[in-house]
Amino acid sequence: MSISEWVQAVVLALIQGLSEFLPISSSAHLILPAQLLDWEDQGLSFDVGVHLGTLCAVVIYFRSDLRSMFGAWCRSFQGERSAEAMLSWLVILGTLPAVIAGALFIGLIETYGRSILVIAATTLVFGALMGVADIYRREERTLGSLNLKDAIWIGMAQAVSLIPGTSRSGATITAALMLGFDRQSAARFSFLLSIPVTLGACIMMAAKVATGGTILPWEMLLVGAVIAGISAWTCIHLFLKWIAQIGMMPFVIYRLLLGALLLFIFFSMPG
Repeated sequence: MSISEWVQAVVLALIQGLSEFLPISSSAHLILPAQLLDWEDQGLSFDVGVHLGTLCAVVIYFRSDLRSMFGAWCRSFQGERSAEAMLSWLVILGTLPAVIAGALFIGLIETYGRSILVIAATTLVFGALMGVADIYRREERTLGSLNLKDAIWIGMAQAVSLIPGTSRSGATITAALMLGFDRQSAARFSFLLSIPVTLGACIMMAAKVATGGTILPWEMLLVGAVIAGISAWTCIHLFLKWIAQIGMMPFVIYRLLLGALLLFIFFSMPG
């Protein structure tokens, strides 16, 4: 493989890892190199590799929580109740809206949702909503007060984020802030919700690759997965460490600028 192909793979893996868990929309960032540098799509197998990397990052970061949650979830079938078991069930419940929406609308989203104009619009609109949610946040609640109604509302926000440009973490954190949760609790539940959704996306993409998709050299897939994983783990760590201090406004401003840039690119395109 050429040096330019390796550079493209490294840059795209880094973008995926950095933007997957920050509320800035990974799809909006992945479209920019294609438009500005005229890069070709790396293909579905590369998507599988980098998503596996980000999945490993979030699982490793929350490994202690996940171990406790899984054990408590299993014991809940024997009638034992605990905060960890409830959180496990709420993560499952919060995942269902995205699963249902994906099954019903994935065809429409793939056909009409990947244009620059759509991504620019969702980047701007949901960036503005995130700003409103952060400005008027109440921060009266922590993760321990999460209930069924909350999980459904946040899960519905995650379902909406299937539209490119919305940002999965941005939509779920926005919904949680509107429900009165503090910033760190909103971010933690958002990251926990990402695990089953990302796992499901990996399985779906891998199935498509297995039925005839082009598979890149294994070394490129491995490098992409490692780079995406390390950058994603770093983002999760720093975001949770700093979110209470920096808030959401830096990401809101960034999204508004990014959306404006995408609109400029769209209206500057020939034809």
